[in-house]
Amino acid sequence: MRIAHFCDSHAGRPDGVARSAELTVRLLRAAGHEVDFYRPGPLLSRDGVRSVPVPLRQVRVGLPFTPRPADLVHAHSTGPIGMTGFRAAADWGVPLVMTWHTDLLAYADLFAEIPVGAAWCAVRLGLGWSPREFLELTRPGAVRRHRLVALGQAMFARMAVAIAPSDKAAAGFAPFRPAAEICVLPTPVGAVAPRPARTGGNVVLSVGRATAEKNPELLLRAYAQVRAARPDARLVLVGVSQQRRRLARRIAALGLDGHVQVVPPVPHDAVAGFYRAADVLAFASTTDTQSLVLAEAEAAGLPVVVADPELAVRPGAVGAARFTCEPTPDAFAAALLRMLDDDALRAGVTRDGMAAAAAYPPEVFLRRLAAIYHRACS
Repeated sequence: MRIAHFCDSHAGRPDGVARSAELTVRLLRAAGHEVDFYRPGPLLSRDGVRSVPVPLRQVRVGLPFTPRPADLVHAHSTGPIGMTGFRAAADWGVPLVMTWHTDLLAYADLFAEIPVGAAWCAVRLGLGWSPREFLELTRPGAVRRHRLVALGQAMFARMAVAIAPSDKAAAGFAPFRPAAEICVLPTPVGAVAPRPARTGGNVVLSVGRATAEKNPELLLRAYAQVRAARPDARLVLVGVSQQRRRLARRIAALGLDGHVQVVPPVPHDAVAGFYRAADVLAFASTTDTQSLVLAEAEAAGLPVVVADPELAVRPGAVGAARFTCEPTPDAFAAALLRMLDDDALRAGVTRDGMAAAAAYPPEVFLRRLAAIYHRACS
């Protein structure tokens, strides 16, 4: 079977979509499958789809290209390259499988490119919208949401299988009334060096962007309360590239200068060192559909506090639920303090996290993915 994967996140981009697609392709090829992988590459190179960078953003836009026929299409995104996958599946008459990595509805009012991209997707899918319907994408709130739901319904109608990386993501499919088979299949993480045992630590770690969808305001306000209770507590933010000045202003406004370390994106292999040097991972985002950071930290033996009860279920639905709280500064701060101060809680959360990571290795993911492909093609 020849499988064509389409992804709009370029190699090296620090996001879960790029890493998930790369891992999936690598596992399939190692298992002997023929896989074509289409993702943005340099403009003047044949290493990937020719693309151009978007100024001031860690995004590259793929230029038109012609993929070679395959027996199944697996799309990971809905940008120009992902939409080429949608069109290819229809033209070739083969099943379309899509992993729905991003909460389209949650991101719509945060990123200007979402409405623009949605309009382009509607054109590519030939939905025949009127000018009035396209203009609805410019109106934040309920009107835009209604139009995005209509677009999502059209996308899901073209899928043979929709893969959700978590139960939370699968529940979010409801507005799209999917007729496709729905499969919950989290992306696994590879082996992570275990973190040495630490007692009496004070390092709170956050890994990822500090843009609005990741809720840095919640994290900073909760940390301010943590530091008021524990003056020795430090916050380390790893992976911050965009909006650094805005972040610095908020740190200063909250009186946290000198207590927050802001680290730019580092190679993925280097992130493990930050897991080993921390005492708790603070996860403030409520828009993520899985977050590989959570599973990586757990595999390393770092306890996590998640301000999103909908992400309580670990990949593979193995073991006890994660330690979560409501996404408010008071609740988040209280949960972080409890994790830092309660030795028994910390030991139990660490043990459960490592057990869950061990029970959901890449081999389990690959076996389940192969079964999804088989059903889609039968």
